[in-house]
Amino acid sequence: MKHPDKKAEEMTVRELASYIDYSVLKPEFTTQQIIDLTQDGVQLGCATICINPGYMELCKPYVEGSETKLCPVCDFPFGTSSTESRVAQARILVDNYSEVIGELDIVANYGKIRSGLYDEVVEDLKAVVAVCHERNVPVKVILETDALSEEQVRKGCHLVMEAGADFVKTSTGFLTGFEAHGATPEIIQVIMEEVGEKCQIKGSGCIRTREHFLKLIDMGIDRMGIGYRSVPVVLGLK
Repeated sequence: MKHPDKKAEEMTVRELASYIDYSVLKPEFTTQQIIDLTQDGVQLGCATICINPGYMELCKPYVEGSETKLCPVCDFPFGTSSTESRVAQARILVDNYSEVIGELDIVANYGKIRSGLYDEVVEDLKAVVAVCHERNVPVKVILETDALSEEQVRKGCHLVMEAGADFVKTSTGFLTGFEAHGATPEIIQVIMEEVGEKCQIKGSGCIRTREHFLKLIDMGIDRMGIGYRSVPVVLGLK
C-alpha cells in the first residue's frame, strides 16, 4: 500500500494522476477514440492506459518515451478461459510488449472462487504470473468483488497472494446481474485487512467523484482504474 506523505487534497494534478489506470476498454470505441484517450492519459501523467490486447500495437507509439505505460487486460472481462489460453495470451503480450507494459491485469475465475475450487484458482493464476514475471511484468488480479461475499473476497485475497501476484484488484466494470458497488471504501478496507503490506491494491469500478478518489488515496490505496468520463472529475479538472 502507498502511504502518502501528504493529504490527497494537497497533491498536484500530476501526483494524483500517478494513481490512475486510465480505462480505455469499451469494445465499441473506435481506433481514433482509443488514440485520443491514450494521448489524454499520457498528457495527464497517468500511471497506465488500460487497454484490450488487440490495441497494443495501435497504442504503443503514444506511450513510448513517456512516464505512462500500457496495462493490457488478459481474459477480460469474464476470466473463464482455460489456463492454457490465458497463459498464451499473457505470453504474447509480455514477449512482444514488455518494454511498454506497466502491469498486466487478469480476471480471476470468480465462478470457481464462488464454488470453493481454491486450488484450481491458485494454480491457474500461478501459471500466468510465472510467464509475466519472467519478463518482469507485474500482475494485477481482478476478483470481481461485487459477485463475491465478503468472506469470498477475503479468501480471494489470499489466493492472489499465494499465486504470487502483485496486486489485488476489485472489479472489471463489466459485471452484469449484480448490483454495482465497485471500489467502495468498505471493500478496500476489507482487502487492506487481508493483504497488509504483502500485496498492492487496485480499486476499480464506480470511482466517479473526486471525494471518493481522494478518500481511497488517503486510505493508502496503490492504484485506481478510472473511466474516461470520470478522469477529469476526480482530478478536479471538471
